[in-house]
Amino acid sequence: MLLKICHLYPDLLDLYGDRGNIIALERRCYWRGIDVEITRITLGEQLNFKDWDIVFMGGGSDREQSILFQDLHDRAENLAAAINDGLVMLNICGGLQMMGKYYQTADGSKIPGIEILDLWTVAGAKRLIGNVCIELGEAADTGEGEFKLPTLVGFENHSGQTFLGGLKPLGKVVKGFGNNGNDGMEGFVYKNVFGTYLHGPLLPKNPHFADMLLARAIERRWGTVGLAKLDDSLEIEAHQYIVNRLKQT
Repeated sequence: MLLKICHLYPDLLDLYGDRGNIIALERRCYWRGIDVEITRITLGEQLNFKDWDIVFMGGGSDREQSILFQDLHDRAENLAAAINDGLVMLNICGGLQMMGKYYQTADGSKIPGIEILDLWTVAGAKRLIGNVCIELGEAADTGEGEFKLPTLVGFENHSGQTFLGGLKPLGKVVKGFGNNGNDGMEGFVYKNVFGTYLHGPLLPKNPHFADMLLARAIERRWGTVGLAKLDDSLEIEAHQYIVNRLKQT
């Protein structure tokens, strides 16, 4: 079994250790005996999104997003087709924003998105920064078993305030700001595409969520195949410690 993972724009979108998400996916496959092929794609390089099982796009500043917009826009039709075919994709912060309609900067100018998803972002006067805990919604079910967890933890640092149209949120904010600091929602879910403002990186802190992404990618390619259980007791203990601490503050 070979799982093909695409890290999109790793040279431009890698805030707060986002590449750790790729490392987490690779190691959790390795520990299970699943072969992984990781390809890093940047500006101007050829790819067909239908060839990949998981695509990851991390976070970057307004400058980086404006640099790569045209390249991503040129790939939008191919990406949309792959998403509708069940492609698993994880988008962090800037990667989340660019999937939507636009990002409106503080001076009122708009950086266009690729308009695949019904969301938009407006720069706020206040940075939304700090540790985050969210309760996952049903659309991001992480499966059954001893290590099923209802929460995600991470770190956010963004001035952009994102608003969802017809999309489902990834979860409900327990601690932190989330998409915009007002509606209590964090991230989005659309088919097998997930977006969030949680850096840190996300997946090492939330191994159950990493496994959910892997399980969905494997099911799309080979049908239902149960993932071998890993001993995540230390990871889960650390995760739960953070959840409990944040709930008490």
